[in-house]
Amino acid sequence: MGLAVYHLASRSGMAASPRWLRACGRGFTLAEILVVLMVIGLAAGLAYAQFERDPRHVVEREGRRLAAALEHAALLAQWKNKTLGVSAVAGSYRFWQRGDDAQWTALSDDEVLAPHNLPVSVVAGSVLYAGQPMPADAILPLRPSGRNEPYRIEIRSPEWRVLLSADPLNRVALIGPLAH
Repeated sequence: MGLAVYHLASRSGMAASPRWLRACGRGFTLAEILVVLMVIGLAAGLAYAQFERDPRHVVEREGRRLAAALEHAALLAQWKNKTLGVSAVAGSYRFWQRGDDAQWTALSDDEVLAPHNLPVSVVAGSVLYAGQPMPADAILPLRPSGRNEPYRIEIRSPEWRVLLSADPLNRVALIGPLAH
């Protein structure tokens, strides 16, 4: 008789178990979660692609990138005790180092200061150095003393532009984006 009671108790416990599992097992399957994550990823990718197509954001991003590189170059000039320079012509900009013979050579040993091509329809150019207009192919010097003439560089697309304005202490301010 003890065995029969145990057998009935185990059967009633088994009968309650699937009902409990069915009540608690109403979650999502792994496949459903993966599909939702893929949809979210695609939506985020499309939103980012739309953001990248906005010329105002492209010009601003490129301006921030160049501003950071300019401040890095000014600090590097002081650290290496060498005159560095930057040129911004049409769709690219590049950093230079002045040798002992006063000749400029392109920098290639620093990832931040590597030559950079701007996106299509975005151009860069020097606007002012020490309050004077600059020729298009000029190299703006960054002295090892850390005291430089104020300068201004423009990055523009057909609709938008940003100005990078540097003070004598090498702080670069981003002005814009400004509509043409």
